[in-house]
Amino acid sequence: MTAPLTPQDDPSSDGRTPEPAPDRQDDQADQAREQARAEARAELRQGAVILAAVTLAGVLLGLLWVWLAPRVPLISDGKAVYLKNTEGEQAIGADGWFGLLGLGFGVLSAALVFLFRRAGGIAIVVGLAVGSLLASLVAWRLGIRLGPTGDVAAHALAVGKGVVFDAPLRLGAKGMLLAWPLAAMATHLGLTALFGPRDPEPPVVPHWPQR
Repeated sequence: MTAPLTPQDDPSSDGRTPEPAPDRQDDQADQAREQARAEARAELRQGAVILAAVTLAGVLLGLLWVWLAPRVPLISDGKAVYLKNTEGEQAIGADGWFGLLGLGFGVLSAALVFLFRRAGGIAIVVGLAVGSLLASLVAWRLGIRLGPTGDVAAHALAVGKGVVFDAPLRLGAKGMLLAWPLAAMATHLGLTALFGPRDPEPPVVPHWPQR
């Protein structure tokens, strides 16, 4: 007659944690994939919202550019149109104002996006970059449309001989269109590096020397 086994004598108890059943592992894998897809869809939606919002902000940049950019005075003698002040720097000033405003809007938009989505993500960064470039284009074209007319000859004829009028608002240095996206990318990268979430460090396991 065999003596009953005690818990210590149970051969199935070898000190190892039993592995989950295969069905349970499949369920966990499906849940993990579904969660990853849901997070990706949410990130894409947020990236699209950021792209649209930043692009619309270009309207404000265009309005400020029209308001702050210096005017280039022109004058007509009845036959041709000339610069009233050949040594003026108003045209350069218009480019400078666009670049400065673009830098400011880039820093501000990147800070707002970082506060909105501190965790970052590829879709967020792409939305910010593309939206910033589109915003610069919107501001440029809107400023030209809202500024003085581009038909210089008709404008000179309308105001008359010897009357000073404003030249069309132009962006001579097209590189200024990159001021907003470059400032936005640099600012967002800096904020993410300084204040972004950190991966948890693995726990330190003490190592005891064997005797």
